[in-house]
Amino acid sequence: MSRPLRLLFTIPNLVTAGSGRALYEVARRLDRTLVEPAVCVAWRGEGVLDGPERALERLFVDAGLPVVVAPTTVAARPLRSLPGRVRSAARAVGAATRDLAPGGFDLWHSYHYLDDYTEPLVARAAGARWVYTKKNMSWNRRSWWLRSLLAHAIAAQNRDMLERFFVRPPLRAKTTLLPRGVDTERFRPPMPAERAAARAAYGADDAALLIGCVAQLVAVKGHEGLLDAFARLAARVPSSRLLLAGGPLDGDVALRLRERIEALALSERVRLLGRVDDVPRLLRALDVFVLPTRAAGRMEGCPVALLEAMASGVASIGTEVAGSRDVLCADAAGAAEVAESPGLLVPPDDPAALAGALETLLTDRARRLELGAAARRAAEVRYPIAREVERHEQFYRRIAAGS
Repeated sequence: MSRPLRLLFTIPNLVTAGSGRALYEVARRLDRTLVEPAVCVAWRGEGVLDGPERALERLFVDAGLPVVVAPTTVAARPLRSLPGRVRSAARAVGAATRDLAPGGFDLWHSYHYLDDYTEPLVARAAGARWVYTKKNMSWNRRSWWLRSLLAHAIAAQNRDMLERFFVRPPLRAKTTLLPRGVDTERFRPPMPAERAAARAAYGADDAALLIGCVAQLVAVKGHEGLLDAFARLAARVPSSRLLLAGGPLDGDVALRLRERIEALALSERVRLLGRVDDVPRLLRALDVFVLPTRAAGRMEGCPVALLEAMASGVASIGTEVAGSRDVLCADAAGAAEVAESPGLLVPPDDPAALAGALETLLTDRARRLELGAAARRAAEVRYPIAREVERHEQFYRRIAAGS
């Protein structure tokens, strides 16, 4: 193709969709001589205050990434009317993007996380090839097969996906491993003055040992198990404190966490921070980072929060689930790249094991610093954002070439 590939990213929204920031970090760095990207959301965020929740959309626009609103999916039933609704949605996308791509887009790259199979139909009706990023470990419906069979290509985020979902010939040939990356300049080990200022912002003196978790408040992230682990640890490490950052996507989970903190008498030691916009500052304050994902549910794709903590030089603990296992295993990318373990893995849903790992790091400063340095090296070598962008560009080149 002599001209740049016209590329439309599709995502439910840029308000609650957790992958919006990851999409932004890749899309803004793409070689514009290769692709001309734009973004289509199903919902812009009407009714949401024009504050931090809308800041991400402004970042897209400021980076020259147009954001339009149009329905890229339709209800799958009733089947009789599906073709007509698919054509209507394709026309709506064409109308919304006419000024951006008068001849239509060559390729749609979907960041929708559900098993919907109508979007590839809408894309085909609009004259575009359709690819999607597999972002989580859901795979319990035949509709995932339909979605995958209709895709021209698939980007998988961890090795478990390749082994569980895409091992059969019809899907394996079209699937590429594309893990996330991290901006290692934005997320970096702090200078002493930066660390002191960050800790002061969270009310921590030099003696305090800060544990942090950055994850949306949903059950699968395992916050309740982390609280139970911290309750076991609190008496043994009196200087420990726990900071939980993340928006309350599930109000019931947020309520249960507050009740659990009260029941465990941890109100003076645990803070629910809510949504944190300056994540780099929070990570600069921490001694240990934890991502306590549960075994049940979707687990992880490629956990960006864990990569950000590692890039910041924070000793990190994850649970042994898909996604986190790739990031924290020494052999995930081959011993030739990073020979040492960049973090600790503990069994999921095991507060005693998590408490033990936390105590090990909090009471052994040398080990904590050693693991933080190893985490930083792993982030720089395996997961720099430049590598993720390069992999995406190679992915698009193959699609444009028809391979």
